Amino acid sequence: MTTVALRTTRWHRPLLVLTAAMAGLALVAAVGLLADDRILVGAPIWAKPFKFAVSFALYALTLAWMLAVLPRRSRVGEWAGLVIVAVSFVEMAIITGQTVRGHRSHFNDTNALDSRLWAIMGASIMVLFVAHLVIAVVALRQRIPDRVAAYAIRAGLLLSLLGLIVAWPMVMPGQASPAEAISGAHAVGVADGGPGLPLLGWSTTGGDLRIGHFVGMHGLQAMPLLALLLTRRTRLDPAVSSRLIVVAGFAYAGLTLLTTGQALRGQPLLEPDLLTLAALAVLVAGTVLGGRAVLRTQRLG
Repeated sequence: MTTVALRTTRWHRPLLVLTAAMAGLALVAAVGLLADDRILVGAPIWAKPFKFAVSFALYALTLAWMLAVLPRRSRVGEWAGLVIVAVSFVEMAIITGQTVRGHRSHFNDTNALDSRLWAIMGASIMVLFVAHLVIAVVALRQRIPDRVAAYAIRAGLLLSLLGLIVAWPMVMPGQASPAEAISGAHAVGVADGGPGLPLLGWSTTGGDLRIGHFVGMHGLQAMPLLALLLTRRTRLDPAVSSRLIVVAGFAYAGLTLLTTGQALRGQPLLEPDLLTLAALAVLVAGTVLGGRAVLRTQRLG
């Protein structure tokens, strides 16, 4: 990935500003976790702004790098990046403000203000999805000289789009609780705020739609990291490494869909049934066979 080392002067500055701001907010939220003992929906009240700040920091930094790797400056891509920065600040301002108020930010229709803020968040995410899609299209259309980096960037962008898509069931009618003025939920089969995994908070008693969303979104970082590993730690031909990225991308997409399907069936992540285990076995076997087939082309060459 020679492109990674060369392209360091054209990073998207607004995305870097967002990265720095979210890193600072993560520190503030970390202090809040230690100093504020309030609990909201079964979790420390500052847990949500902390997790979102870390996620947005990683997201913005990765996108800034990807836009810098493109061989030609794309005004459309840069404008899309600017839109992402704007809606991300809106999203985090609402999450943090609601935390200070002691109100939940997501799915909250308790009163007029909370409902309006939740509506703004929903609209912001839709705008972010479109802007992210624009950047993905730009990356697909441009010819990136470093073949391995190109496959990793495109796979990462597409996987994170999938991660956004699988979050939609959280706001579907079946997830609403009108009696509590709640317009959605991330838990399936149980109420939000029940027992969960440490730090992540994913439900240990029912399904949790945040898992597939998390897995898919972080494909944005997973694919470039895999590309870096293949180019720095192996002597594989770039064509072979590129094909391995494709295999890994399909496997990662399969894992995103598998965890989402498991959640939709109300099943905790750590308590898979035979159907989930069988699907996982098929996914692992297909990935291994695909990887072996690709590596065999290296030996034959």
